[in-house]
Amino acid sequence: MTTLELQLKANEIRRGIIDAVYSAKSGHPGGSLSAADVMTVLYFDEMNIDPENPGKDDRDRFVLSKGHVAPALYSTLANRGFFPVDELKTLRHLGTRLQGHPCMQDTPGLDMSSGSLGQGISAAVGMALSAKLSGYGWRTYTLLGDGEIEEGQVWEASMFAGFHKLDNLCVIVDNNNLQIDGPVDQVCSPYPIDKKFEAFNFHVINVADGNDIEQIKAAFEEARNTKGQPSAIILKTVKGKNVSFMENQAGWHGKAPNDEQYAVAMDDLKKVEDALCRK
Repeated sequence: MTTLELQLKANEIRRGIIDAVYSAKSGHPGGSLSAADVMTVLYFDEMNIDPENPGKDDRDRFVLSKGHVAPALYSTLANRGFFPVDELKTLRHLGTRLQGHPCMQDTPGLDMSSGSLGQGISAAVGMALSAKLSGYGWRTYTLLGDGEIEEGQVWEASMFAGFHKLDNLCVIVDNNNLQIDGPVDQVCSPYPIDKKFEAFNFHVINVADGNDIEQIKAAFEEARNTKGQPSAIILKTVKGKNVSFMENQAGWHGKAPNDEQYAVAMDDLKKVEDALCRK
């Protein structure tokens, strides 16, 4: 896909996020919106996957370590063809396949269930090690939040990955600088994030604009070409990206828009689409 096509797809994924959280009357829109661009690049450009054969042996694996931003993953999977987009409106409803946190037994296209922060990266490291031991060529990707990396388990997993030189592992940090209680550097600062991963023998790629498609694509290319070390991509993103009243607001970490706010959000995203179509 071209950069413009990926930008338009990311906007569609953001629409799906807002629809899902609004329909559920609960959920986590802020971090889902900040991660929409990297999710778009992963599923529409980077990873070897097939919606017609989601369990194929040689597929790349993805683990959403910050499991509360399931709306971003669900909207991406739906837009990629794993299940109907209309199903996003069943998020968190009784009997849905789209639970509040990803459940691999229920949702097509999931490689791992996730929820408790810090556990997803550990599962991803195990997948990468398994591929190495078995001689498989597929890669493993995992997305973490910058608040999540305050968890000690993240660094135990990173130490293991660096020691075993898992160059088939790509850790992505969505660094929007906000967690549920406020700015991460005021709650319990994880900075400097890049130096911490470097200390565990990671090849670190800092992305100045983690919502820019071209910068994200370049980072993944660099990670693929890195040998002998796992890679960590640190994306500087905007929480609530492209929804005017949600951008850079910690209060939109975990609540749903009301009717009026929903209309404003969808209008914001329509304006983004219109601007892209004029390019």
